[in-house]
Amino acid sequence: MIENDRHNTVLTEASLGGGTSGTTWLAGAAYQVDSYCSRTFPAFDYTYRVPALFVQAEQKLSANLTLAGSARLDDHSEYGTRISPRVSALFRPGPFTVRASLGRGFYAPTPFIEEVEAAGLSRIAPLRGLRAETADTASIDFGYTRGAIEASLTLFGSNIDHAVQLRDVSATRAELVNADGVTRTRGAELLLRYRLNAITFTGSYVRTDAREPNPDGIGRRLVPLTPRNTAGLTAVWEKHDRGRIGLEAYYTGRQSLEDNPYRSRSRSYVELGAMGELKLGKVSLFLNAENLLDVRQTRYDPPLLPRRAPDGAWTVDAWGPLDGRTINGGVRFRFGAD
Repeated sequence: MIENDRHNTVLTEASLGGGTSGTTWLAGAAYQVDSYCSRTFPAFDYTYRVPALFVQAEQKLSANLTLAGSARLDDHSEYGTRISPRVSALFRPGPFTVRASLGRGFYAPTPFIEEVEAAGLSRIAPLRGLRAETADTASIDFGYTRGAIEASLTLFGSNIDHAVQLRDVSATRAELVNADGVTRTRGAELLLRYRLNAITFTGSYVRTDAREPNPDGIGRRLVPLTPRNTAGLTAVWEKHDRGRIGLEAYYTGRQSLEDNPYRSRSRSYVELGAMGELKLGKVSLFLNAENLLDVRQTRYDPPLLPRRAPDGAWTVDAWGPLDGRTINGGVRFRFGAD
């Protein structure tokens, strides 16, 4: 179905800043209008008007330690007055770096969550009494750099209260509701980089545990389409005015799936890629190759659902590559002086 609608966003902002003796600050005001108007589904029309005041400051306490804080006051036309604070610190003792931050924010719900963006509004019940989402976030990052070695470890977490979820009402109808509980995400990311002459090796690993209240009201579940384990490894040789060659490999672990009649969990998969560029004066030849193993979700299950989903979707969610192997190349010309 063709949906005749219009989205509008207007933002006006004014700010003033300054600094002295290791202190910098910024203060200002903003006014934002977000609106949606649909001729096809007027029940979803909305207009949010949000005047706001904000302030932020940064204080350098010593050569190695910097503290920062910010706050924003929003007077939302639909969801009232909201305060969003954030504090952070940066500590640099020798070759080490430590960053930490805490913050809170809010989000005014609209009908356009990911599932609705994909399938449209035709089978979604009009919004009723949705509450604003609120999120508390925290992270701490440890870094180390010395010579050819660079490493970092990041620990992160968030709690989202009243997260908007899609819930099936019948075989041909769905509705948006606030989750009955907190959506919690915890994780860690490790990054290692080593430079050996003209070659740079980079490895990364991310572990994520994300759980949310089950939309049917029974217990909790893993957040769909969120792999617990992902990893990557790249090697790039690069020389100025000569070119570069790169190889990459990425691993995506199994993911929990929602409303998929063929499987409840995805398969894990590995993607391999390569790239190269040869510079000949002002002319460069390049070649890129992605997904060399030709991994495709459609090799395991059909993309079409046996019957249309309650929210209007005709296909399952994409949990893996859909395009298969891709190779492209070309020529670049550089004009003018070097």
